[in-house]
Amino acid sequence: MPADPAGAEPIGVMVVDDHAFVRRGVRAYIDTVPSFRMIGEAGDGEEALALLRRWRTTGDPMPDVVLMDLHMPKLGGVEATEAISRAHPEVKVVVLTSFGEVERVHAALAAGAAGYLLKDAEPEEVGTAIRAAAVGEVHLDSAVARQLTRRMAGPQVGLSALTAREREILALVAQGHSNREIAEQLVISERAARTHVSNVLSKLQLSSRTQAALLAIREGLITPPA
Repeated sequence: MPADPAGAEPIGVMVVDDHAFVRRGVRAYIDTVPSFRMIGEAGDGEEALALLRRWRTTGDPMPDVVLMDLHMPKLGGVEATEAISRAHPEVKVVVLTSFGEVERVHAALAAGAAGYLLKDAEPEEVGTAIRAAAVGEVHLDSAVARQLTRRMAGPQVGLSALTAREREILALVAQGHSNREIAEQLVISERAARTHVSNVLSKLQLSSRTQAALLAIREGLITPPA
């Protein structure tokens, strides 16, 4: 689990869910963690986008991470995730899902989601997902990951297109390492690590580190999270 750097600013969190009790539960948890700060909440995607636009205009604090329900009225989670990723790329979205929404999860990942959680996840896992997303890492719920890898269509260009170093990079990405950690482990510059990751995603025709992690699991480069 990514640690909170000493003296770091609290991670700003927004929750978007049409069920008030879910929002209250998330807020109650966030309020117990000193390294988190609740920025706001919304009952659907339209309200979330309106709040983000207002905060950006007024200069109010923006969330670092949005916890996003998938099934909501007016504007659903997939569409809202895509809109946030396009208009506010610095804001990371973690999807809240259930076992019956695997296809929607796949669509949300394609739209730019940074990870996903089951709605009945323990508070500690919610914290792990928030911290991971805030530093550009990947969080995968193990049960959903297994379902997604079974349904995930293969890339048009396979792993054979990768060099040995790029396969190593892919495995490290799938294990949740940031570019800085990859650079440290491989004794290369962070810029070189970032370039390698970009090349891997491009060759595999993937749009996110989360999709890369799923592919690595499916292809046996790493084992699914326990």
